Amino acid sequence: MKKGKTSQLSGFKTAKVIYGTVDSINLKSLYLNIQTWVEPIEESENWTRVVLNLSRGIKHSIYKTINKKIFTDKFIVDLDLRSSGLNVGKKSFMNLEINFYLKEEGFDIKGLEIKKSLQEITEQIFKTNFSKNEYFTFYLTKKSKMEEELLQTENV
Repeated sequence: MKKGKTSQLSGFKTAKVIYGTVDSINLKSLYLNIQTWVEPIEESENWTRVVLNLSRGIKHSIYKTINKKIFTDKFIVDLDLRSSGLNVGKKSFMNLEINFYLKEEGFDIKGLEIKKSLQEITEQIFKTNFSKNEYFTFYLTKKSKMEEELLQTENV
């Protein structure tokens, strides 16, 4: 029997944002998944440190915005961005998964209260960590619209 449910958060131009649960019947935890492509703006001597600082900044953004009436203040941030392959002019895939734990049962996964709270957290992450990032530019897809248009005109 399938118990998991997912839903998409809209309004983010540079990433795909989904939230869900693995057990919607006994709703105890939720996950928020943000997928995007990153391109370094300039070279760095230590990409591992840059990625760790990004992860740390995301944790601070969440802690600052988390709705403590719905969620406990414990959460897990899993930032998957391979620092070994980061090069200027090359886009790399980034997956960010955050696990939240509910204070009490009885919430609806598709309810407005949870959706609004996760929307606020995601907006804070984008505002604080993505839009003002000095190391990366974020993209929804690996190929930008201009690149796709150029390829189409070259093929004609």
